[in-house]
Amino acid sequence: MHSIPTSTSYELTQAGDRYFDGLVDKFSRSLYQAPRGELRLAMLDYLLPQMLHLTEQPVLDVGGGLGQLSGWFAERGHAVTMAEPSQDMLAHASAWHAERSAEGAWPVDKLRYLAAPLQLLPQQAPGPWPLITCHAVLEWLGEPEQAVQTLASLLAPGGQLSLMVFNRDALRFSNVVKGNLKKALSDQLEGKGKRQRLTPISPVTHDEMCQWAVNNGLVMEGVAGIRIFQDYLRHPSTEGSEQATLLALEKQYCRQDPHWRLGRYLLYTFTKPEADV
Repeated sequence: MHSIPTSTSYELTQAGDRYFDGLVDKFSRSLYQAPRGELRLAMLDYLLPQMLHLTEQPVLDVGGGLGQLSGWFAERGHAVTMAEPSQDMLAHASAWHAERSAEGAWPVDKLRYLAAPLQLLPQQAPGPWPLITCHAVLEWLGEPEQAVQTLASLLAPGGQLSLMVFNRDALRFSNVVKGNLKKALSDQLEGKGKRQRLTPISPVTHDEMCQWAVNNGLVMEGVAGIRIFQDYLRHPSTEGSEQATLLALEKQYCRQDPHWRLGRYLLYTFTKPEADV
């Protein structure tokens, strides 16, 4: 379903999506072994129990990447189906999950894997699902609006969708802070998806998410900003005490207006109304 990249060039799929074969090390290093990645995971650990009603229900994790979110749910008793189109990502996630399971983090049967893109999930994982997570996926798709429709179709009545997207407004603001004034003024913010740079090809605005939810019969139950301050620091903190203070700031203001609106990521909970009787 996807192209094998060379060492310097990466091609979008026929659907216009960006997969991440060949970039496991870069993802792991730049997104999760760096302060920004640690902060993102810490904020999810803080916010998900607040924003979701968790009852150890089955979870479909769409575009599960390196497997952190699937592991988080498995550790809390959920049976997780992780769908990921990149074979490299899937191999990394399943190996790491096996290690954690061997350490007793969760029973080995808590996780299963699908090597599938979001577009094929209605055939390969139709559900309906009581809980779907789709974090940092829409911004790498050629048709993010269509993806929301697909996710809504997979959701059970009364089910919850945890959706996290890369915030286009924050990307514009960050470009201004960095001095990329002409780029911000032209609003040509999207990445091309052809090289190792990880600027999303389809950053999303809050207004778009609100409209797409309405169009698909989803109700927004909550929204929060993740990394609302960190990406705008002139001198990123390196000391542990500063990072702890920054995390406290992020927790304090992540759901307060206007601060959440400039989060690098926006985290939503949507629900699908129960069918009328």
